[in-house]
Amino acid sequence: MKIIAHGIDLVDFERIEELLNRHEQRFTERVFTARELADADKVKNRIEKLAGRFAAKEAVMKLVGTGWRDGVAWTDIEVVNNELGQPIVNICGKVKELADDKGIEQITLSITHTANFAIASVVALQG
Repeated sequence: MKIIAHGIDLVDFERIEELLNRHEQRFTERVFTARELADADKVKNRIEKLAGRFAAKEAVMKLVGTGWRDGVAWTDIEVVNNELGQPIVNICGKVKELADDKGIEQITLSITHTANFAIASVVALQG
């Protein structure tokens, strides 16, 4: 397989906390899937988990190169953990169409956290 694109994003926990404090229901329903929210509710630091997922979604949008327009929805990108705990990306809808148009066959994801930030890096693979 060869790397055909890369995306990266950094999110400050404080930004996510402010969004949750001001617009929790609207923000979470617009940005996260039911599974992502359920997963975040199971962990000690919910904000850290949501910030990582948010960063991953932003990184995927950078990967496909379009931004949040033309019918792209935040929930077209879902970040969950596999049975080993590794974060994986599931895409559907307009994001899946865009990825298919670019020849993206697989997306790999890495998320890391510091005391105040979440960083996500995604790589698109082909072949």
